[in-house]
Amino acid sequence: MTWTIAPEPHDSPVAAALWRAYYTEVSDRWYLLHEGHRTDPDELEREIAARPGTELTPPTGRLLVGRYGGEPAGTAGVRLLDPDTAELTRVFVAEGLRGRGGAALLVAAAEEAARGLGARRLILDTRADLVEARALYARLGYTETARHNDDPYAEHWFRKDLPAPDAGARAVNRS
Repeated sequence: MTWTIAPEPHDSPVAAALWRAYYTEVSDRWYLLHEGHRTDPDELEREIAARPGTELTPPTGRLLVGRYGGEPAGTAGVRLLDPDTAELTRVFVAEGLRGRGGAALLVAAAEEAARGLGARRLILDTRADLVEARALYARLGYTETARHNDDPYAEHWFRKDLPAPDAGARAVNRS
């Protein structure tokens, strides 16, 4: 089986199902760690509805969906914060498909999408308990930085400078 990654509308049924899986997992993980219970279902529904992903739409954002063997399996999103900086967000691979290289492919595709939006760097935040995410970002060349936002759940902030396209690609694009 192989991975394919392509842009997806933030409000498609596939994107909505993957967003629900992502948010449920990270929310339940936080509540189980800090309060000993899963997320209250009403709170979960409010938070999912409050964060529909509209910032991940062109011309200033992209949502990418990874499919494994044709089945929706993960996401990664980017959104421009300023002309040079994009934020990497919603990096997720469904639990049963982890360990098959999808996360690295999704991040690489998100980096390419960010370059396509004109970004020269990507930033992101994550939590201390998401150790797998932190290890992934470090392995992919992201460096931990000082706080860059006021998200109350963020505990670690990362940055990666994006290489410019090679000179040959620039020459082709200018002609």
